[in-house]
Amino acid sequence: MPPPSSPLRPAGLAIIAMGVSGSGKSTLGALLARKLDCPFLEGDAFHDANAVAKMRAGLPLDDDDRWPWLDRIGAAMGEALTSGGPVVAACSALRRRYRERLRAAIPVQVRFVLLDAGYDELLRRLTQRPGHYMPASLLDSQLATLERPSADEGVFTLDAAEPPERLCEITQTWLTEPTLSVRA
Repeated sequence: MPPPSSPLRPAGLAIIAMGVSGSGKSTLGALLARKLDCPFLEGDAFHDANAVAKMRAGLPLDDDDRWPWLDRIGAAMGEALTSGGPVVAACSALRRRYRERLRAAIPVQVRFVLLDAGYDELLRRLTQRPGHYMPASLLDSQLATLERPSADEGVFTLDAAEPPERLCEITQTWLTEPTLSVRA
């Protein structure tokens, strides 16, 4: 087990696996949190009942639905940071202003990892998730909402087609080597 704070377990750091539904952010986030021995927050768990019902009905969320959700995630990440170690979350964070809101709410450095996948792969993944409230029919609206991060945001972009273990390794390297390119 790494010491409380080391290059393998950076203290005071919030890491958000982001991307559209089906990109693998929950899988990467949970795996990364296990590797870092820190809390993992599943963004889907912070949606209120009305937002879940809306998505279940095939209706896309709007900003009025997302602002309180983002605030709940930001507050929960801030609370999880009181343990002194890092915290990892999965959150779509589709627009720049959503990422800015999360950064403003979280009292430490926030690092975003965008999982990028092609349409066909995303659709395949979404249709293979039985029981999830997010229907594949909302993929187009998610992709339309996604504002690809600009270079000044420093968001690390990964090819979501890579195996989750490899994505986790690459992310851990990026967290310890800030000079690593933001696209891998």
